Amino acid sequence: MVPRLADRLDVSRRRRFVGREAELTLFRDALAAQELPFNLLYVHGPGGIGKTTLLGEFARLAQHASVDVATVDARYVDPSPDGFTAALSLAMNLSPGQSPVAALTERAARNAIVVDTYELLTPLDNWLREVFLPQFPENTLIVLAGRNPPPPSWSADPGWQNLVRLVPLRNLTPDEGRAYLTRRTVPLEQHQAVLAFTHGHPLAMALVADAYVQRGAFSFQAEAAPDIVQTLVEQFVQKVPGPAHRAALEASALVRMMTEGLLAELLGVGDARELFDWLRSLSFMEFGPQGLFPHDLARDALAVELRWRNPDWYAELHRRARSYYAARLSQTRGPEQQRILFDYVYLHRDNPLMRPYLDWQETGTTMPDLMRDGDRPVLRAMVATHEGEESARWLDYWCERQPAGIVVYRDSAGRPSGFVARLALEEVAPDDRSADPAIRAAWTHLERQAPLRPGERATVFRFWMANDTYQAVSALQSLIFGRAAQHYLTTPGLAFSFFATAEPDFWAPMFAHVDLPRLPAADFVVGGRRYGVFSHDWRVTPPLTWLEVLGEREITSDAEQTPAPVATAVVLSAPEFAAAVRDALRDVARPEALRQNPLLRARLVLERAGAGARTAERVATLQTCLREAIDSLQHPPRDAKLYRALVHTYLDPAPTQERAAELLDLPFSTYRRHLTAGIARTIEALWQAEIGGREA
Repeated sequence: MVPRLADRLDVSRRRRFVGREAELTLFRDALAAQELPFNLLYVHGPGGIGKTTLLGEFARLAQHASVDVATVDARYVDPSPDGFTAALSLAMNLSPGQSPVAALTERAARNAIVVDTYELLTPLDNWLREVFLPQFPENTLIVLAGRNPPPPSWSADPGWQNLVRLVPLRNLTPDEGRAYLTRRTVPLEQHQAVLAFTHGHPLAMALVADAYVQRGAFSFQAEAAPDIVQTLVEQFVQKVPGPAHRAALEASALVRMMTEGLLAELLGVGDARELFDWLRSLSFMEFGPQGLFPHDLARDALAVELRWRNPDWYAELHRRARSYYAARLSQTRGPEQQRILFDYVYLHRDNPLMRPYLDWQETGTTMPDLMRDGDRPVLRAMVATHEGEESARWLDYWCERQPAGIVVYRDSAGRPSGFVARLALEEVAPDDRSADPAIRAAWTHLERQAPLRPGERATVFRFWMANDTYQAVSALQSLIFGRAAQHYLTTPGLAFSFFATAEPDFWAPMFAHVDLPRLPAADFVVGGRRYGVFSHDWRVTPPLTWLEVLGEREITSDAEQTPAPVATAVVLSAPEFAAAVRDALRDVARPEALRQNPLLRARLVLERAGAGARTAERVATLQTCLREAIDSLQHPPRDAKLYRALVHTYLDPAPTQERAAELLDLPFSTYRRHLTAGIARTIEALWQAEIGGREA
């Protein structure tokens, strides 16, 4: 016989099919069982995940097992009992008017009924579950496949509970993805880039492979393939009700987790409930305790398409998200603050320079813990394995002296899976500063280049590693980096930080991008290995300024270019700071005079005004800082006299100090004593704000 075109199509489809071994085995074993272990197999997953392709393989397996199989695609079915019955009769090759239920009942052999795109039959769900399907003989295996999980009524029905098996479809594994790309003759050197973009999503890989067929050899970049991205977006979002829904969808692609409150903030609306509920109804949206999030491919496709189509709106959403998270950072503490920080850092995931250095799959899901009894030998073994015995002895040294600085990460069984040793340099005893080469190098640099001022702190991230992967890119490494950022943002008085790594050349581009440059003078050698050190002076670029500038850099800089310099603050000694405050008090009512005051570049002003603030905005911020420091003296009552002296001298000034003393009904000497004390208290309050930052 001359082969049919259908046979050639079948061979081609089978040649490209990879993976899904567990699902195929489940279906094959069910067909072969003497008694069906379940009667309904419910397959669900987002658009393009491969449901239809898998159903085709199910049908092929059924045919090879001599099981009659009928396939119905709900896209071509009228969603009514008569419409579905007619479609099933046609799929079973029955005569007009012949009942599918009667035909199945008359067959002694096993049968399989496969229904694709089941989400379109939602109006029929109750009828199918309660009326139609229960009439089938028990030797019939039913497969329903759709974008959404089954309605709760299936699991709530005690009759169906034991007869239904759920099969949620996920992306192909990396090995399966590579096998598919190989079968599609995508060049081997392009596999990693394609998999990084598609996350193993079958439709995405098929579209990319088609592009190679159509265009020939080219270097795949998601940003350079808007037609592929557009196809993916259209596949995910077949119909968007209106512009507000589109904006909500685009916003969900930028943030790690979407909540109703965040959505309202990003879109500038008072009530986002209807839009949030619509997002939740989409098949590729998943949700957890912290909010909604799109399927990985949907997120990437939407973000890339938005950035290409409307970069201004992308940048505006990015800024609104940063503003929301920055406000939340100042309002939260502990685990909640860490989660907000991860949400903030997540905005950097699309940066091509940052992407290779962060693993977002599990980032933020594991909480750090203090070192417990019994942890130390495990941590020591980690260090000895990865760095050698000499490093392990230094871990012992610091476990004795600063045990509170050892932060442990644990697996699901509570066992240490990694740790970081975060040492407070200002607490190191003088005799210990020259012992550990790492501490000696850091302390020497500070003493020579940036001595700590009274009340300031410095941190050395001395050890950090995962048990299995050491300092390679991993979920735990990303957690450690995120925790370090939280430390920068929440440690009062943090002036300087050092971060040591065994592979400085590998990490240098990422650290440079986030404004932690390499500090060769602080490098050190232990056990014959040289460790590179990256650092940051937080007095020069305060944490909130740092975050703001990095966010702007994220949406404006070219990853191939040297990052633009971060806005810097002036580092004043205590006497210089006091003199600047006295000058500022004298000029507080004269904005033009304040333009020359060095406090405009002090940390307390830059953090509040923002890195991009103009001179006039920083002048206004300095005036606010001065007024707030003075106002703080109104309470307790014993300080009210200092407050009144400052008000009548600077905020609501009398023509002369003598006149101010008269207004206060005080002898001039008493007035001067109150004024001097008030100035000293104001200087102290502002100094603490300058060196202290925000409380943890």
